[in-house]
Amino acid sequence: MTLAMTLDKRLLLIVEDDLALQKQMQWSLDGYTTVTAHDRESAMQQLRRHNPAVVTMDLGLPPDSDSVSQGFALLGQILAADPDTKVIVLTGQNEQANALRAVALGAYDFFAKPFAPELLALTIERAFRVHDLQRENRRLQAIHQPETLGHVITRDPEMLRICRTIEKVGPSNVSVMLLGESGTGKEILARGLHQSSARRSQRFVAINCAAIPDNLLESELFGFEKGAFTGAIKTTPGKIESADGGTLMLDEIGDLPFTLQAKLLRFLQERTVERVGGRQEIAVDVRVVCATHQDLGALCKQGRFREDLYYRLAEVVVPIPPLRARMGDATLLAHALLRRYAEDNKRPALRLSEDALHAIEAYAWPGNIRELENRLKRAAIMADGQQVSRADMDLDTPDAGEPLAASLDLRQARDQAERGAILAALGRVNGNIARAADLLGVSRPTLYDLMHRLCVK
Repeated sequence: MTLAMTLDKRLLLIVEDDLALQKQMQWSLDGYTTVTAHDRESAMQQLRRHNPAVVTMDLGLPPDSDSVSQGFALLGQILAADPDTKVIVLTGQNEQANALRAVALGAYDFFAKPFAPELLALTIERAFRVHDLQRENRRLQAIHQPETLGHVITRDPEMLRICRTIEKVGPSNVSVMLLGESGTGKEILARGLHQSSARRSQRFVAINCAAIPDNLLESELFGFEKGAFTGAIKTTPGKIESADGGTLMLDEIGDLPFTLQAKLLRFLQERTVERVGGRQEIAVDVRVVCATHQDLGALCKQGRFREDLYYRLAEVVVPIPPLRARMGDATLLAHALLRRYAEDNKRPALRLSEDALHAIEAYAWPGNIRELENRLKRAAIMADGQQVSRADMDLDTPDAGEPLAASLDLRQARDQAERGAILAALGRVNGNIARAADLLGVSRPTLYDLMHRLCVK
């Protein structure tokens, strides 16, 4: 039985080892599509196969039906597999303590045997309604996301997890290290950290440690006094001092000269700076965010990066996946960027052709989002009509990239394939649910259910 087959009659899992009572419950609950199980193993098999929203279960299950150990173990397994599942526990008349324990562990409700079928049916219906309301609430929350990371366009589960991490870490003052290839959006996430903090009304100051010559980087970071060197005609605060009260982003921190690393470490410890040519210590309150595409752990082992500085900077480490690893994001981003560049070039709305979409999906994007931006800027200028082709993007020889690792677990393999297909479809149609459902050959309710089950937002 597939998920689509259970939409007209909602699916209920009944876990009961008494076959007579099992049949009676199926008969009295004929308004639902019911599947049954008689022990913990068969219950988990049915749960993995059908993913029911509501489960009724007896606590006394084989091989030890006189004990509640199997029932509580099953309750834990169900809620670990899907915390949103509503589990209604059926108990004996003298098992009030076990019923309360089950609710404390996460069960939705309990019923004492023998029970009135009508009252159980009302509780089951209420459980389905609560489950539906929670699912709809999550869907609306996903649509109306806070603007903290409003510039991050993604549906990839890993990137969504990273965005939640940024939002959680943002209000604190810990130093954050963003690790990722060039062009993956490290500065956008750094700005997200700043916007989600209490420092949002103050300055966000970024400096690229690889873009400034070593002999100038110290004065850029720490500032200089008048007359400190030839050309120092006036006292000038450095980037650190300019960010006082706000956030300082040190991009490409792996390229910071070793001689400056000790001075930066002292600043992080003392929270004071001393300008070049100066003697006065200036207190600075700043939150430091670093970014690099390099392996700082390897640089520490090679003696090219101070280990004590690394641990000061990397209180929270956030690895950012490359664009090729983000399911469906390349096409989703392409739609948004093409719309922006068409407006910038005063052109009518442009759309991506089928061959351009195929090329975007197949290409490995070694330059990540920055390369995608450059190719779409080119396409917005080069396209003759309102449709952008593969040739307009200069993607005539797409790279298929790395194949996904195969899974021997059939459910995992199916879920991975379904998630990939849904994300690819949503990316192609720029997030339009109705068009994505048509592309996938399913109804909109089925697609919403699949997106909920597979945690696609």
